[in-house]
Amino acid sequence: LLEILSQTKDPRAVQPHLRKCFEAVDRVTFEEDLAMTSMWSGEGENVVWDGKVYPEGNVEFWLTDVERMMRMSINTQIGYSVDDYAKESRPVWVLKWPGQIILACDQIYWTRETEEAIKKLQLKDYHEKCHQQLLDVTKLVRTDLSKMQRVSLGALVTLDVHGRDVVENLHKVGVQSTRDFEWSAQLRYYWEKSSEGFSGDYGSFVVQVENRFRYGCEYLGNSMRLVVTPLTDRIYLTLTGALGMALGGAPAGPAGTGKTETTKDLAKALSRQCVVFNCGDNLDYKFMGKFFKGLAQCGAWACFDEFN
Repeated sequence: LLEILSQTKDPRAVQPHLRKCFEAVDRVTFEEDLAMTSMWSGEGENVVWDGKVYPEGNVEFWLTDVERMMRMSINTQIGYSVDDYAKESRPVWVLKWPGQIILACDQIYWTRETEEAIKKLQLKDYHEKCHQQLLDVTKLVRTDLSKMQRVSLGALVTLDVHGRDVVENLHKVGVQSTRDFEWSAQLRYYWEKSSEGFSGDYGSFVVQVENRFRYGCEYLGNSMRLVVTPLTDRIYLTLTGALGMALGGAPAGPAGTGKTETTKDLAKALSRQCVVFNCGDNLDYKFMGKFFKGLAQCGAWACFDEFN
């Protein structure tokens, strides 16, 4: 923090500290006139911004502009990608966009198409379509791909397998309405006209049962996702239910069963920054107070490990 504040004359000196300020922004691209135009993740994925950000004035102000631009750009890219999905064949589309954008759009279309299938009572046909889409992606994996593309396809397959299983289950239990609990208990993604979007007239929203959250548009880079088990689904349900009532959650269980990882994965699903902190004996109410002040200001989540 001191180094960032002392280097206000040279914006490039802030570069090494960006990964501490954001979930996945490793560095930004500086033009010759010091304008920042795009962001890079630690894996080397590049996302071009909607506009330029100039590092003028106090560092805390222009870093806030960087954060705003990151959110706007992710939202705009999701919008472009949603439009592109309808025009392009899926195997081509999958390789065109950043990993996070692919996953968000994939979920938006999966939600939209599943709801259509429920209304038309065509879940069996849609299950076959989901299965075919998975086979198409597995064919792609066998071709010559870059390391980055492999990671994003891996995450896509993880989510698609779960999507296919959900559709199969909905068909088995005979869901006939989008109001049925079996469907409304799923984490559903919508792309809707809204004034709450980070850019333009549209925004992405994540809904589970009665609880509706704005997709956070925190850049997540190109990262793997957890395999979704029935237990993961139940934990998501509990945690989003708590969040909907402005409460926190405390997953309990033996060591190494994935409590922290599941919480982090839900943060990824809602596109939020998640800070994991290992607690010790030196935690007192003053320290917690400082922690909560920071979280309230930046809208991130914290996961306090070994809290007891």
